[in-house]
Amino acid sequence: MFAALIGGPGRYSVTPRGRFVHGGYYEEGGLIWRNRWITETGIVECRDALVFPGDPHRTVLLRRVGAVDGTAEVRVRLQPWGGFGADALRDVRREDGGTWTGRNGALRWRWHGARKARPVRQGLRTTGLAAVLTLRPGRPRDLVLEIRDGPLGDPVVPSRAWAATQNNWARAVPGLASTLAPEDARHTWTVLRSLTSSTGGMVGAATTSLPERAEEGRNYDYRYVWIRDQCYAGQALAACGGHELLDDTVRFVCARLHEDGPRLAPAYTITGGPVPDQRTLGLPGYPGGYDRVGNWVNRQFQLNVFGEALLLLSAAHRLGRLDSDGRRAAEVAADAIARRWHEPDAGIGELENRPWTHSRLICAAGLRSLAETAPARVAASWAALADRIVAATSATALHPAGRWQRSPGDPHVDAALLLPPLRGALSAEDPRTRATLLAFERELTTGHYVYRFRHDERPLEEAEGAFLLCGFIMALAEHQQHRHEEALRWFERNRAACGTTGLFAEEFDIRQRQLRGNVPQAFVHALFLESATRLAASPP
Repeated sequence: MFAALIGGPGRYSVTPRGRFVHGGYYEEGGLIWRNRWITETGIVECRDALVFPGDPHRTVLLRRVGAVDGTAEVRVRLQPWGGFGADALRDVRREDGGTWTGRNGALRWRWHGARKARPVRQGLRTTGLAAVLTLRPGRPRDLVLEIRDGPLGDPVVPSRAWAATQNNWARAVPGLASTLAPEDARHTWTVLRSLTSSTGGMVGAATTSLPERAEEGRNYDYRYVWIRDQCYAGQALAACGGHELLDDTVRFVCARLHEDGPRLAPAYTITGGPVPDQRTLGLPGYPGGYDRVGNWVNRQFQLNVFGEALLLLSAAHRLGRLDSDGRRAAEVAADAIARRWHEPDAGIGELENRPWTHSRLICAAGLRSLAETAPARVAASWAALADRIVAATSATALHPAGRWQRSPGDPHVDAALLLPPLRGALSAEDPRTRATLLAFERELTTGHYVYRFRHDERPLEEAEGAFLLCGFIMALAEHQQHRHEEALRWFERNRAACGTTGLFAEEFDIRQRQLRGNVPQAFVHALFLESATRLAASPP
């Protein structure tokens, strides 16, 4: 409906008239954004929130705008266009009481709070609504936008919707007082919760097509549920002691394992369906980027997802949050590894098919973790399979320097290779673990920022932004090696690489100090939360 971010016509803006300076922040303990404008006549604030919890068939956006001091005027512009601009406005009319209604394709909407708005027309066609609101201190104005895929039903009462949203956030977010950064950890929890649908699926990011590198074509649609990211989030939630949000991640992964078994896809829609093919929309795209929806990951096989699933289910089991359905799903994943671990796959980086080292080692980690919680009759066979996988991988993908390399045909190091020891594929004291960590720090880090791997002969920062996920993995790796102060340096450096909103993108351009890629990126928030929790504990 609002695709202006990637060049579409849809938008919904509230802006002071005249000159102003803008700031804003998320309120503590919930995903409620507070805009703050200093104008020539005073200070104006506007609180924005999606009604929480959400409804699969209805979106409600609340905006409460008011003058803090002095009288002010704000311009409001509502321009909803469905289908990324393909579905124009129609049937726009003002109802009794000043509420506006209209349609975009199959979607219906209702807008309350701007009874004196006027239609904006292009020729004979209505393209939106515009209003000017006069604000006085102590008299805020409520704007409520409802969008439904069916009949509108009863209108939303703003005061009730605000109270319910605030109260529900307060109940949904734990205190997390034992983490390194409780306020940031709670904020991260709200982000992970906000990315999670009623099905339990957590989308990889909330946006599409924001470029990782301008004009290089590396921008994608991440509004789907990556099994890998879902499991990362679940591991972080388990580290915090378990919660209903952990149960959601487990529920979604188990359902996909039961449905697809050894054909488990890397990603799904939030309803568990296949990710659509990647296509363009005919829009200009974000500056420096393109207008992509869908994702080519739907054509890939990723072995690592089975190992990540086992790690998630084992963590849930240790907290007493895995039922019989979950235990059967774990057996499905273990059986899939036994069948398919010899096959080349696209790997964690979603690249060309190879026998990626990380994919095999993370499967070994999952099997070892599962064996620790399984009955003796099957635990031994799973542990033995993990031993075989590690031995075979060591025979083909161990660098002459004694460290792991990306694959048998690629001698380079990769940030993904730091994960298997953290998850138990082999010990922290194993010479291969330490050699890999030292090589990685020497070749792929700078100033406590981390790069995934070397793309080519260019300087690292010219090929790609620093990968924030990997910065937090590095903190955990140093912590595992009992270098707690160094772990804190990695943690704090990457923790600071969030925007003024406190949201992490996938990458951070260390030269221009800018976020890169889609935002908020779930797996970065997940590893932040896990590292904030584990580093706060006594050194390992």
